[in-house]
Amino acid sequence: MKKILNTEKAPAAIGPYSQAVKAGDVVFVSGQLPIDPATGAFAGDDIKSQTRQSLTNIKNILASEGIDMSACVRVGVFMKDMNMFADMNAVYSEFFETDCPARAAVEVARLPKDALVEIEAVAYIG
Repeated sequence: MKKILNTEKAPAAIGPYSQAVKAGDVVFVSGQLPIDPATGAFAGDDIKSQTRQSLTNIKNILASEGIDMSACVRVGVFMKDMNMFADMNAVYSEFFETDCPARAAVEVARLPKDALVEIEAVAYIG
């Protein structure tokens, strides 16, 4: 059974996709740009503030189903510049302190709205 997840505490989808989809015991969270849902603008112009907002969006989407970040089993981080990795990772570690999920972090040529980062997640709630 598939359930579409949606919360006003994360930015609305800007295309034909859902914020997240729950399929059985797995939640697939779409890539989250660093958009503050209260303002519709990026949370800042540096990688730390953008990473924090992207992860906060994921946290809020999961929380709308009563799930916390510890349920994440895989995270994908897409960055505009791998030279920003250390700053991104410093903020990332605030959200995942122990029993961290598997992760891929890659540099990409361009992200929507020219963001510095976009982050997706998969959570297991079984």
